[in-house]
Amino acid sequence: MNIHEYQAKEILKQYGLPVLKGKSYNKNLETLDADIKDLKGPPWVVKSQIHAGGRGAGYFKNSFNDKGGVQVVFDKDKVSSVAQSMMGNVLVTKQTGEIGKKVNRIFIEEGCDIDREFYLSLLVDRNNSKVMMMISAAGGMDIEEVAITNPEKIINVHFTTYKDISLDDSLLKKLDITKNQLDELTSIINKLLNAFTSIDASTIEINPLVLNNQGSFVVLDAKISLDDNALFRHPELAELKDLTEEDPLELQAAEHDMNYVKLDGSIGCMVNGAGLAMATMDIIKQFGEEPANFLDLGGTANKDRVIMGFKTIQSDPNVKSILINIFGGIIHCDMIANGIVEAVKELDFKLPLVVRFQGTNAKEGKDMINNSDLGLISIDDFTEAAKKVVELAKG
Repeated sequence: MNIHEYQAKEILKQYGLPVLKGKSYNKNLETLDADIKDLKGPPWVVKSQIHAGGRGAGYFKNSFNDKGGVQVVFDKDKVSSVAQSMMGNVLVTKQTGEIGKKVNRIFIEEGCDIDREFYLSLLVDRNNSKVMMMISAAGGMDIEEVAITNPEKIINVHFTTYKDISLDDSLLKKLDITKNQLDELTSIINKLLNAFTSIDASTIEINPLVLNNQGSFVVLDAKISLDDNALFRHPELAELKDLTEEDPLELQAAEHDMNYVKLDGSIGCMVNGAGLAMATMDIIKQFGEEPANFLDLGGTANKDRVIMGFKTIQSDPNVKSILINIFGGIIHCDMIANGIVEAVKELDFKLPLVVRFQGTNAKEGKDMINNSDLGLISIDDFTEAAKKVVELAKG
């Protein structure tokens, strides 16, 4: 689960990280003029809060100046007008695509005199089953680009313990910092590790971590991703989820215990089991088309869930054909077939539909599909089913 910058900074502040004072707003900016008096400046920084990177380099669809979604304002009287222009506007970044994202939250923060910028993150390195720190003196930039063009500028450190860690003196030269600054950085990373493990984070990214003109480190931007599987331990963190940042179809599916992720293709997929779902999407791509979604009905699917799955897929106007790929185990293929037939009738479903059944009661399920008189296509072979659904999508 992703959270906003202002939420991430509030968490980091609780763990003693050096963050600047700021104020967040959710759609309503009525108290801004009064609040700004409590924030030191100039400058003040007005930040759009969306779940996408590259905000500062982005642009607004309803353009009001030539700056992006993070703007430094030196005139106190202009802070409000900049915030008003951002709120409700659509911000386009390299991560949002041309559709952009509507800005429903604004974060206004005290400015900072910046001497140098660094990149710092903690993440789970699944190859080594350890928490890894990535740090670089090339902060404030796209770290993926740095990794490609100047990989030697990124330093990776794996931790075997998460308390009272110390950093090697080699970082003095690699990061071009003083001994006092290395000690301060060590303290920051210990606090960050405490936060990381305490809240069950999967990633904490600070970009940039800056040295101010006084030679002290400050967290200038922060991103936290939380492990969804551990949210049951943190109900207070689960409440931070911003539903306006979620796809409505994904939320609808989640309410019915389905795993749905909208994609950009034209072939709808309905599958039981995440592994089979991934294989289904792969084979569709192999034959030259793109999947429109990932949809896992789960191991306890029933007729009602199948109908809801159809409603979800049908809500995507980009879908041109659908492949249903079911392996019967705990769930029986004939039960899924009954749900398919009922859904097609109930929803007056007109899109081309290919069904593949294997496993428990597969024959019974295929018979129901073939005898439905609804124009449904049943194919046993995985490859042939994929070929057919791609052919139907292309018309």
